[in-house]
Amino acid sequence: MTTESIKWFWYASPQTFFPLAGRIARVCAVLAPIFTVAGLYVGFFVAPTDAQQGEAYRIIFIHVPAAWMSMLIYLVMAFWAAVGLAMNTRVSFMMIRALAPTGALFTFIALWTGAFWGRPTWGTYWVWGDTRLMTELILLFLYFGVMALQASIDDRRRADRAGAVLAIVGVVNIPIIYYSVKWWNTLHQGASVSFTKAPSMAVTMFTGMILMALAFWMYSIAVAMVRVRCEIMENP
Repeated sequence: MTTESIKWFWYASPQTFFPLAGRIARVCAVLAPIFTVAGLYVGFFVAPTDAQQGEAYRIIFIHVPAAWMSMLIYLVMAFWAAVGLAMNTRVSFMMIRALAPTGALFTFIALWTGAFWGRPTWGTYWVWGDTRLMTELILLFLYFGVMALQASIDDRRRADRAGAVLAIVGVVNIPIIYYSVKWWNTLHQGASVSFTKAPSMAVTMFTGMILMALAFWMYSIAVAMVRVRCEIMENP
């Protein structure tokens, strides 16, 4: 067994992970407001006015990073679910419990800000037939479903496993959300940022979105680590 694998198994114990989670939470709690202030400043005061959407487009500095985080947190949650089911590590199941509320929060923010963006852009707050909107709404229900399963089953081990199974099954929704604007005719505009080509926006707009994404990321990690520590104290 290598030294690295020993470290991984060492931190798989709630008692040894507890102080590490605290250190991570403190660092991310400091970085989150710094990135938030920088991102909002660039997005609302530095980035130029959009030629087509005017000032209304600035909601993307909240909407887009929130939508990214809603999908990313679910993928991370599904990863911990798979680790928990495969290796039966308590910290893995605790991470699912810690991540689900934040993932649901960012999904709600993405839906809410998307509706306010849609009103001046599409002329309506919501279109039930739009694939991107519906799959994002399904993602919110999946988060609620995982949390509901964990809360409704008295046996904690069974509750954790049931939530983990649903988290893994629901991951199929993530690529559907991401590729929905390419696969179907949808009102939602295509991705402004892609892994395969340069962003189709001004540098300052892109910078503002990345700063806000980092802010949301730091916030998510900090809150997750605090929740994990609470889980460990409540279930030693």
